[in-house]
Amino acid sequence: MHTGEAVTIVHGEQELLARTMHLFATATDVACAADDLATWATAQSTDEFAELVRDRHPGDVRLRKLYRSALLLDPVAAQRLARDRDRHGAHIRITTDEINETIILDRRLVILAGDLSGGRRSYSIITQREAVQGVTSLFDAAWRPATELAVYDTQIAEIRQLAPQVLDLLSQGVKDEAAARTLRLGVRTYRRRVAELMDALGAESRFQAGARARELGLV
Repeated sequence: MHTGEAVTIVHGEQELLARTMHLFATATDVACAADDLATWATAQSTDEFAELVRDRHPGDVRLRKLYRSALLLDPVAAQRLARDRDRHGAHIRITTDEINETIILDRRLVILAGDLSGGRRSYSIITQREAVQGVTSLFDAAWRPATELAVYDTQIAEIRQLAPQVLDLLSQGVKDEAAARTLRLGVRTYRRRVAELMDALGAESRFQAGARARELGLV
């Protein structure tokens, strides 16, 4: 562990949990932003954290979670998010914008996820008031225009079903006309689905969409 003024660096989810468990136990306002379910998964999978979650009841805490849209392309992840929403009363929104992986507790403490090194992720725990206010403002700015989980899930349902086939066709370099015939779609419909897929993945090109899909384990 390395500590600086109002900033503490911890390494690994277990150390993070050990230092912040009591804060999660008493927090009444929790905001979380993540690209995927893996960022905080190890910490959340421990027996201590699971017990903590069970002890909290819907209404005890305002819980907001913001995720990147690419996550909804995975049907298992989509089901987990819906279960989390229903079980814990979490408010979940989806964004196509870039977000920083962050947890904010009671607008007084911020946890920022860092990079993986040696199989462990580092985390910065920040209590400096102005820094916390700045991160909170960024989260609120991303939260406001984001789409409610149920709404986005409905919007993306069809492209989620087609995504594996579309990604496979794109990786093979199949021309749009042939790809559309394979999927029994019109060419315009196929191109619209590709555009929707790229948007969900936050990709600006078909090549980038393929790379992003590989990073997420979709192909």
